[in-house]
Amino acid sequence: MSSSRRRLLALPAALLLAGCGFSRRRAPRLAFASIALVGFAPRSPMAAELTRVLREQVQVLPAPERAEVVLEALVDARERSIVASTAAAQVREVQLRLRLNFIARTPSGRLLIPRAELLAARDLSTTESAVLAKGFEEAELYRELQTDVVQQVLRRLASIVP
Repeated sequence: MSSSRRRLLALPAALLLAGCGFSRRRAPRLAFASIALVGFAPRSPMAAELTRVLREQVQVLPAPERAEVVLEALVDARERSIVASTAAAQVREVQLRLRLNFIARTPSGRLLIPRAELLAARDLSTTESAVLAKGFEEAELYRELQTDVVQQVLRRLASIVP
């Protein structure tokens, strides 16, 4: 099939999607200009991704007293627990969890978002013969969990009117 014929066939579908109001999901708009992230461990992957995503819209400041909003991490943890094992005590399935407890406040201490807990979890089957591959899969699952949690934090920050 020629490329011009493909375009001609794709045109009606594109028009239908445009007419129904379809659009890609965008990051929520934030109503403040600066934010400070505090309470995260040094070199926290969660803090690094939050900083990267927030910098697309607002200024991320190191000093909380100069920011409009302070996002304070109370708990930033990666957890791994065994869900299933064999009779020979070999692990067959683990659950990966990413937990973030946080508050958002002004530098003066006025609470903008009360204590919130975000928890994302995924199950991962394991085999003794593919330990290296499962290690890479586990790292990828943690990255996906982290992206999910960061998007949830952004949606909550979008509700703030400082």
